[in-house]
Amino acid sequence: MSDASEDPVREDLIRDKIRADNEAGTFDGRVQTRFPPEPNGYLHIGHAKSICTNFGVAEEFGGTCNLRFDDTNPAAEDHEFIDAIHDDLAWLGFEPGGVFHASDYFGQLYEWAESLIEQGLAYVDDQDAETISAQRGRFGEPGEDSPFRGRSPEENLGLFHQMRDGAFGDGDKVLRAKIDMAHPVMAMRDPVLYRIRRVPHQRTGDEWILYPTYDWAHGQSDAIEGVTHSLCTLEFEDHRPLYDWCLEHLDLPREKPEQTEFARLNLTHTVMSKRLLKRLVDDGVVDGWDDPRMPTLRGLRKRGYPAEAIRAFIDHIGIAKTNSVVEIELLESFVRRHHNEHALRRMAVLDPVKVVITNWPTDDSGAPVVEHVEAVNNPEDDAAGTRQVPFSGELWIERADFELDPPPKYYRLTPGREVRLRAGYFITATDAVTDADGTVTEIHATYDPETRGGQAPDGRKVKATIHWVSAAHAIDGTVHLYERLFAAEHPGSDGDPMDDLHPASRETLSAAKLEPALADAEPGTVVQFERLGYFAVDADTAVDAPPVFHRTVGLRDEWANIQKRQQNQAKQQAKQRAKQHDRKQEQNR
Repeated sequence: MSDASEDPVREDLIRDKIRADNEAGTFDGRVQTRFPPEPNGYLHIGHAKSICTNFGVAEEFGGTCNLRFDDTNPAAEDHEFIDAIHDDLAWLGFEPGGVFHASDYFGQLYEWAESLIEQGLAYVDDQDAETISAQRGRFGEPGEDSPFRGRSPEENLGLFHQMRDGAFGDGDKVLRAKIDMAHPVMAMRDPVLYRIRRVPHQRTGDEWILYPTYDWAHGQSDAIEGVTHSLCTLEFEDHRPLYDWCLEHLDLPREKPEQTEFARLNLTHTVMSKRLLKRLVDDGVVDGWDDPRMPTLRGLRKRGYPAEAIRAFIDHIGIAKTNSVVEIELLESFVRRHHNEHALRRMAVLDPVKVVITNWPTDDSGAPVVEHVEAVNNPEDDAAGTRQVPFSGELWIERADFELDPPPKYYRLTPGREVRLRAGYFITATDAVTDADGTVTEIHATYDPETRGGQAPDGRKVKATIHWVSAAHAIDGTVHLYERLFAAEHPGSDGDPMDDLHPASRETLSAAKLEPALADAEPGTVVQFERLGYFAVDADTAVDAPPVFHRTVGLRDEWANIQKRQQNQAKQQAKQRAKQHDRKQEQNR
């Protein structure tokens, strides 16, 4: 993490509010935030924005950010998710000031609910969830009072105690706040605060059968912990009046926290809904929550997205008050930029065809001589140095790098044409062997021994450089190539998002030939396959098994192309507006 004193002053709605609060002496200049995930699934890239925002502003203002698990729905929660959240948070580079659970406060929340009942501000309702929902009415139309809204505080308190003691079945009764069934904000129309659920809790066991809702637990948990700035995404904006109402009617241990909302992160070609992500997993569309096509932090990590690039991307897009959709190509550009600076270069041939260099020297036994050529590990980092790559008379090259009958402007290997082998020699194809279907099975070529290192002493130029792997030294590997999981830019805009799934979002190449240095690549390591892109070593590859790689991103900067298109569109629109202006001026003369 960088020294906050070295960072430029940043301005956005949250930071501006904190500065104003500090200048006014609100909270005595104290800043405390929290990240409050529900442990019912795995974190995704959208959560990363909330994490970076909460931890980031706390750090900038010398404050603290805690991790609090909103574990009020035991039917959907599991230790597996809690462990994963801890792991993901650490991977992103953040350490919470403290770790808490909403369940830590079940006793206090229950007592505060009793206080609301005694004040005549909460009542027990015998109606089921469907009826309560129907009675809430619609926007612009008032709701309908529950027939049980007029119960006395004494009766409500007695029923609430019976609910706690197990006198009623699941769903038989709920506790609701008594606010206003005609309130313009739907969340204020007598929301449910407690419901009966006989589900063992992963922390409290069978101690409770009465569980608070998020709306009741959230603000009070903030207050108990001393949170000053409760930062939420925009979907909670309509719940802020309820957040404030609950806190205003309680005897709090300290000043009331303030909720501020900001825009959530939405990406093109991506869904963020836990429900939809779970559907992808349950329907077998993906292999699991850590599938590299998933926007989960575990999926992105497995694909080779570095935490540093995710943080830089989120810092770049900033904090706004209006929801918008960010092009996924922008995120990929941050990933590509990071790996361009840090990833080692290696050679890999994904769709191999053999090249036999017919004039390559042999030893006394007739076997091809083996040489080693020097290759740069990372041209962006001199400290990465070089490596020795074995070179012999039989090589693997990409099938796409040879054509018997080349199309126009094809400059790679073809009979009679000379190309450069990366860090190796110039070779010229002479002929090729094909099978009965006309598929090339072997290419014959000659090499120029004076061009070692890829330079010709006579200064002649070639128009193409291709990569290769020595056939005698290659290791086998499997490579997964990925396209967008959703082909549509905005999945579900015309209906079910599942209708927008890419029919071929993954291609598996099981006959890849890899440079021998890749045999020692550590799981999770990202390398650049020269000319092909950045690839991550699968973290779950079995010991002594051929390595498996996931393509992280390609080499082409698609974001730059998008920016050019946007700039061109803006220029065209400006020209059209200028022409329209000129026509109006002409008409007015």
